[in-house]
Amino acid sequence: MKVVGFAGFSGCGKTTLVEKLIPELRVRGLRVSVVKHAHHSFDIDHAGKDTFRHREAGAFEVVVASDRRLALMREFEHPAQLSVHQLLAELYEGVDWVFVEGFKESDLPKIEIWRAPEPGSAPRPVRYAQDDFIVALATDAPGALPEPTGLPLLDLNAPAEVADWLLGQGERFDYDWELHGEALPCAPR
Repeated sequence: MKVVGFAGFSGCGKTTLVEKLIPELRVRGLRVSVVKHAHHSFDIDHAGKDTFRHREAGAFEVVVASDRRLALMREFEHPAQLSVHQLLAELYEGVDWVFVEGFKESDLPKIEIWRAPEPGSAPRPVRYAQDDFIVALATDAPGALPEPTGLPLLDLNAPAEVADWLLGQGERFDYDWELHGEALPCAPR
């Protein structure tokens, strides 16, 4: 399994790039998963649904499945700040690539997404100057970068080229289970 993070400030285009990269890898016969960090109050379930009612009744885990998909919802009795490595351990083992969005402080190799600010807007800082895990920069304005870099510059608006670069650098993104493997905490009942 190969894992790459996408880091950048809100509104810079991380989700859009990931959304466009997924079909680029799929047409090449690769299976792609995504790990996304969310705010603590997010929910994918809705009041009135059976699964919601089971969770409200106190179920620790609810698995719902059909012939097309499976979803697992796990409730933590105490707040748990999960690491990206714990979430990666939960993924299906037959995946080729995992795109990680929202864990900008992680120790995973990452592509920084950077857009030039709108005219008259405050300058946008970069992460690559302080983050040794940034391995490339995807941008729409390489000439406007606030700090020089020797990192590979990828065209943010050319997802096929970004996919080519990822595949060409494949070994760099091999996930080391022995170094990072962690299990999710399981709250005692």
